[in-house]
Amino acid sequence: MSIHTTETAHAPVREEDVPGTSEREGSPGSLPEAGGTGTLTRRRMLATAGATLTGGALLLSGSAARAQSEFPAARGPREGSAAGTGPRQARQDGLRPGMPHRDYQPVVVPNGSKLPWKVVDGVKVFHLVAEEVEHEFAPGLKAFCWGYNGRVHGPTIEAVEGDRVRIYVTNRLPAPTTVHWHGILLPNGMDGVGGLNQKSIAPGETFSYEFTLRQSGTNMYHSHHDEMTQIGLGLTGMFVIHPRRPVGPRVDRDFVILLHEWRIDVGTRRPNPNEMTDFNVLTMNAKAFPGTEPLVVRQGERVRIRLGNLSPQNHHPIHLHGFHFRITETDGGRVPESAQQPEATVIVPVGSARAIEFVADAPGDWALHCHMTHHVMNQMGHAFPNMIGVKPDGLDAKVRALLPGYMTMGQTGMAEMGGMGMPIPPNSIPMVGRQGKHDDITMGGMFTVLKVRERLDGYKDPGWYDNPPGTLAEAASTEGLRRDGIDVDAPAPVEPGSPA
Repeated sequence: MSIHTTETAHAPVREEDVPGTSEREGSPGSLPEAGGTGTLTRRRMLATAGATLTGGALLLSGSAARAQSEFPAARGPREGSAAGTGPRQARQDGLRPGMPHRDYQPVVVPNGSKLPWKVVDGVKVFHLVAEEVEHEFAPGLKAFCWGYNGRVHGPTIEAVEGDRVRIYVTNRLPAPTTVHWHGILLPNGMDGVGGLNQKSIAPGETFSYEFTLRQSGTNMYHSHHDEMTQIGLGLTGMFVIHPRRPVGPRVDRDFVILLHEWRIDVGTRRPNPNEMTDFNVLTMNAKAFPGTEPLVVRQGERVRIRLGNLSPQNHHPIHLHGFHFRITETDGGRVPESAQQPEATVIVPVGSARAIEFVADAPGDWALHCHMTHHVMNQMGHAFPNMIGVKPDGLDAKVRALLPGYMTMGQTGMAEMGGMGMPIPPNSIPMVGRQGKHDDITMGGMFTVLKVRERLDGYKDPGWYDNPPGTLAEAASTEGLRRDGIDVDAPAPVEPGSPA
């Protein structure tokens, strides 16, 4: 029995150690025939085609052929259907279990983890445990959530197209639950909607889900019982399925980020799942900046970032500074190259996943964040007056006679709140930021940093970027202003937008 752990570096796995990996059972590049039990060889393909073509001609357009190639799940009847194979096809697909570094480049989950698995008779076996978890969203803010395997969000499940998976789910919550495999094509009875597809998993029970992965792409999993409560408390995770036959350039870094939003009132210790509109903690992999880990990349590497969104309410336009990328995957799988276009922002709708790819050819510390401005704030609300432009004059000194330490805030915006060092209520965090290399970073929430370096010492935070001379914006010199004829005291220059 082979055991796989979640460590970044994996011990080599010998084929003879993995049941069902002999050459006669299929090579890494083979896929099962629809409804069959063997590998799809060229000879068998030609024989099948010949029988089909008898008595008539079959015309398959180029676009249809590409669709079959790029969306392997459409190749044949699904397991469990009348025309398909039964659930006992588990070890007859002719595909050996996909192995890290041999069949795929393992993903990196900043601030997160991956679910361990083992191979039993050719089936990958996983174990999810739903339980209450005390989770730290950022230094100073903890809350009791519901998660999987001691994590919020649950560990990322990673497998390969064609793998047979068996996932045990143990319920240690005080309420029934289920798991829905979001976006994954599988038999109806494995879909995980409580009451519709299965009995709910009662507290203390363990259920088994088993199916063959007949697609590749970026997917998710979450509770589908009392969804508002259970998703709102954190019962979510990512499910990455690598292609058996990779398409497109090989990536060097493959990141996974799950987007989510929460309502945690200042001083409380439990997310409020009843909130419908006003979320005040916005997270990437269940962390709000400054609690988010950077994404570390060597200059010149090809990078994929997989983004899933299981927020209760909001879509998230995720913007990457410094690069143009291509959207290479949606929930349905790989986007044909002809349909990819350069972007700097990708909208990730609620309940959806997207993957972007680019070459990290520019060194530096580059922001990656949601472009909804309230989504890069922490524990912010709107139930306070607009103080912009208010001139308190001597008000602060007068109020301090009654409230020592009082300070009027917000009259110039929120930026000063990050560095004021004022006391904050217990179990809460400042609305914005942390100290950066040059100044306060006046952002929070759904914000992190892509750190691209010419050289790396393993995968660890390389610290702040040292900008080469002449490449850093700084205060203008008197000489420069004089040279370029800039008078900072003159009226601001403007040119009419249309001829006079």
